[in-house]
Amino acid sequence: MTNTELLNRADVLRHGRTPFVLATVVHTERPTSARPGDSALVLPDGTVEGFVGGTCAETTVQLQGLRVLETGESLLLRITPAADTGTEGARDPVEGLVTVANPCLSGGTLDIFLEANLPPALAYVYGHAPIARALLDVGRVLGLDARPASPGEPLPPDLDVVVIATHGRDEETVLTEAVRAGVPYIGLVASPKRGAAVLAGLDLGEEQRTHVHTPAGLDIGARTPAEIALSVYAEIIALRPQMARAARPAAGSAALQAVTENVDPVCGMTVAITPATLSLDRAAGSVYFCGPGCQHAFADDPSRYAHA
Repeated sequence: MTNTELLNRADVLRHGRTPFVLATVVHTERPTSARPGDSALVLPDGTVEGFVGGTCAETTVQLQGLRVLETGESLLLRITPAADTGTEGARDPVEGLVTVANPCLSGGTLDIFLEANLPPALAYVYGHAPIARALLDVGRVLGLDARPASPGEPLPPDLDVVVIATHGRDEETVLTEAVRAGVPYIGLVASPKRGAAVLAGLDLGEEQRTHVHTPAGLDIGARTPAEIALSVYAEIIALRPQMARAARPAAGSAALQAVTENVDPVCGMTVAITPATLSLDRAAGSVYFCGPGCQHAFADDPSRYAHA
């Protein structure tokens, strides 16, 4: 895969709101098979597309890339064969640097920048009037993926925000669907009196109605469409910690899950357990390996590795 193909693939992932890590080799000390500029993508299921070095280097990039997807924090990864780098994967005193001792390397050192690419919060805005247009404009300025939506449109599983500014049209249907789908923030732009009336008429339980914010937005004395939009996003920002706790995982391969890890009994490397991780079944459970060399060594003489 060429760098152009890799970047095109990254654009497709962004468009599809699939999180990924872009790993780029920025410095090498020979002997290494990778060169500065080589790059790869790490996907949520552990798939690595591209080239950042041999099997052992790729295994380390895979594990650290999955950790970056968990934290959302980009970092500089240094992979070195030295055995005195301290705890595997520990953060270096230099901020943003993680050094990993990889005994499988041929003797060189790799510095690889791991850039987190997480989809922005997805917001659906219902309505066509000036307030709805302002909600789209202000949301995009704030970095949200703000999109116009229509009643009856399926709600994606990673939807974070629903704001209804339809001025009385199709409000009940959209509100009911959003509440039942568990969307973290649901706002109805309406006067206090009308908002209360709409809530009272919803086919929802009392506790479910509390998930609808109406009038949407903080009371900042907003008058213009832009000011009203600003007040809505101010409320969303204020509620962000609760929304994060309530957020639902994305569907399919984009789902972010806790990284499951194990130690290769042959070389001592920590590896991420994915469907593609090499393994052997033993009486005590599966044993996982960084690459075929360690897998073959273990299979030839398991007794050498008493802790397996």
